[in-house]
Amino acid sequence: MNGFCVECGIDTDQLVNGMCMTCFLKDRTLLTLPDHVDLFTCTSCGQFLRRGEYQSMAPEKAISLAAKHAVVPIKEAKIIESTTSIEPRDTYNYLVNVNCKLSIGDFETDAVASTIVRVKNTVCKICSRRTGNYYESILQIRTSEKELSARLQDEVLKKVEDFVDDAATTNPNAFITKMEIVPGGVDVYLSMIAIGRELCKLLGDFYCAELDESSKLVGQTRDGIEMYRVSYLVRLPEFHVGDIVRYGKKYYLLTRVSSSGGKIKSLNNFADMTIRRPNMPELKVYAKSSELEEADVISQSDNEIQIMDPRNYSTIDLLVPRNENIGDTVKFVRIDGIPYYVPQ
Repeated sequence: MNGFCVECGIDTDQLVNGMCMTCFLKDRTLLTLPDHVDLFTCTSCGQFLRRGEYQSMAPEKAISLAAKHAVVPIKEAKIIESTTSIEPRDTYNYLVNVNCKLSIGDFETDAVASTIVRVKNTVCKICSRRTGNYYESILQIRTSEKELSARLQDEVLKKVEDFVDDAATTNPNAFITKMEIVPGGVDVYLSMIAIGRELCKLLGDFYCAELDESSKLVGQTRDGIEMYRVSYLVRLPEFHVGDIVRYGKKYYLLTRVSSSGGKIKSLNNFADMTIRRPNMPELKVYAKSSELEEADVISQSDNEIQIMDPRNYSTIDLLVPRNENIGDTVKFVRIDGIPYYVPQ
């Protein structure tokens, strides 16, 4: 049934508050915007604050979204789509016109509103924590030896850095606050307890290391929740892949270490053996991989090679695995004066 407009009396079935669309729209402001809108940007990382969260985006997009988010249509209207035009006033102030298509019942119309977007510098929470040396956990990397070798230190820290970098791609709260060289190892200060816990397990599994954990109460949040800092100790074993170890009364090349244990290769017959994790502490290092001797190969047969002794240049016969790929030089170790080939 058709109605009529209370203002002009025209018959129509498109009434809003008793008025036809022409009378309803007459001299009516359809959109409102505040005189100005503040847009906060972090001076350190360059991200913009949007709806309570800092996000990475182009400045033009951030300015446009800030104005769009502030626009309010009248209660009878719904914004279908919107576009913006931006005119810079200076480095920090921008005039933004927001052009909207509105639906009012079955009717569509256009409207425009303007505001000044003021870009204000601040520091986001994450950057504030970074610059303030914030940390929640400490990863204490130690070794069973007197000191952590430079090679092993670089290897472990590379794993730590790669893990944190990967975590930061999905969680910006993940970062390394600092690293400190300390007697016997290195301390890594981390922004999150969860990152320290995961790294502790990762390194423990990879190196078959001893692990320990301790916590310290450091205060309370505004909500009264207790805040802790957690220290994760990773004590690397004396043995590492590539070392010559003694197990029982025999000597082996350590070829693998994992969370379940390790693998060793006999220097006598080159047979492989699996060691369960509980038995790993029984491995005793006879020679580090860096201490192995290197010699030139003179000749070779199926399972034997001749090398030149680097000490006196005499010829030494060494048993090697059948079909072993032998290069111009090989590594070997002397045990009780007897030289043994160390497999590749």
